[in-house]
Amino acid sequence: MNVAKNRFPWQRLTTTETKMVYITEELIRRRAEHNDCEIFSLEEVSLHQQDIERIEHIDRWCRELKILYLQNNLIPRIENLGRLKKLEYLNLALNNIEVIENLEGCESLQKLDLTVNFVGLLSSVESLKHNIHLRELFLVGNPCTEFQGYRQYVVAALPQLKWLDGTEISRSERIRASQGLEQARRRVREQENEYLRRREEQKEEAARGKKEKKTGFDGRWYTDINNTDSQDKENQELKENLRSPEKEEQAEEEEQEQEREFWHTPCSFTPESRLEAHRHLEEKRKANKKETENKTKATRTLITADGRVMNVNEPRLAFSLTEDEENNAVMLDLAVYRHMDTSLMDVDVQPTYARVSVKGKIFQVVLPAEVKPDSSTAQRSQTTGHLVLRMPRAKGELKVKKTIPRPCGESQSCCSSAEDKSRNKKIPERLEVDPSKRTSVDIANIVRSTGEGPLENARTSHPEDLPDGFLDDPEVPPLI
Repeated sequence: MNVAKNRFPWQRLTTTETKMVYITEELIRRRAEHNDCEIFSLEEVSLHQQDIERIEHIDRWCRELKILYLQNNLIPRIENLGRLKKLEYLNLALNNIEVIENLEGCESLQKLDLTVNFVGLLSSVESLKHNIHLRELFLVGNPCTEFQGYRQYVVAALPQLKWLDGTEISRSERIRASQGLEQARRRVREQENEYLRRREEQKEEAARGKKEKKTGFDGRWYTDINNTDSQDKENQELKENLRSPEKEEQAEEEEQEQEREFWHTPCSFTPESRLEAHRHLEEKRKANKKETENKTKATRTLITADGRVMNVNEPRLAFSLTEDEENNAVMLDLAVYRHMDTSLMDVDVQPTYARVSVKGKIFQVVLPAEVKPDSSTAQRSQTTGHLVLRMPRAKGELKVKKTIPRPCGESQSCCSSAEDKSRNKKIPERLEVDPSKRTSVDIANIVRSTGEGPLENARTSHPEDLPDGFLDDPEVPPLI
């Protein structure tokens, strides 16, 4: 069904009901992190400020529960808690409860907090007689506390109580309260009847106000599908008129005026008024969220129209860009958060720049030299969580400067330090030979072959070849 919009942006439809929040297994498991998300053995759970409008499933899923926090929700009645036999503390403050009921099965209940609710039937406290271990009860901020004889009646009706509204019950007070119980009960019933009559008037007034707010200033229902065409035309005209700054400013002033009127108009404190305030805040929150989503976020320029790459650091992370001369590579150390999941990061290495997306935010840096994207690697540090990119150079090698040793002077020590020695060891040393000194050796005339074998040739030598005074002894083998 098509629903026509308001004729003016400052007029909100109060007929839109917010989605009711239910107690789900997932919700309880999220709140049971201290128990390893196990709910069958859960002893304490906090479900406050969840906009819950009904108590359900807890008595079946969490039988071992001892402490239950349900304050600051929209719960109208106490129900589905009878199976929690071990429950000791129940907090239902700041809800819409009007009657105390359905707690007889909570055998171990010791403390009950109903601060700032709408309990008007004071006689309903007598249902807590079966909770024999109940020691503390809080009813501050409820209509029943304004009844004449309120404290006397509660003290006499619940003899097991030790504290009421944070004040200890003395023995003498209990004796006096029990003596005048019947008279106090009679006064309480008369005041309850008067309260119920006023409560009916409040419900009728709330129903009339809700019906009036469903219609617009012209008395027409905006959910009437028969008038959608004419209303669409009016909405189009309204949009055209509101394009001017004056119209927009006027609309904003009217909206602020409506907001002030809503919060400053006196009203009775009832469950209906509390629900209306909650709906109003919920609609305003949704409208602000929708307005924020509709605003187009200005896109950051990463590469200009002429192809120039920009340096961008949207996540505002510390980084260092260095050159690894030994491995002929460029190193980028990005200080990513230590506990961030790696799946939230995306790395893109190009020949002239590197880009890293961290949870949707762009980090981009221009590299000092051209690199090889296919040979680049990305790793996470296991100690710091930093992201380290190693990008090999694409062209040439890094030139290593060779140190030239200086001659030793009179004032200079000839012995180099240990650091100089270790540095000199890394430099390769080469022996150079003067080309003019190179000669070729003639190996053709080393052995003359005049006999059958080298041994015979050595033995048969000519006398003219021997030096003077040298006698060749055939028994002595020749010197080879």
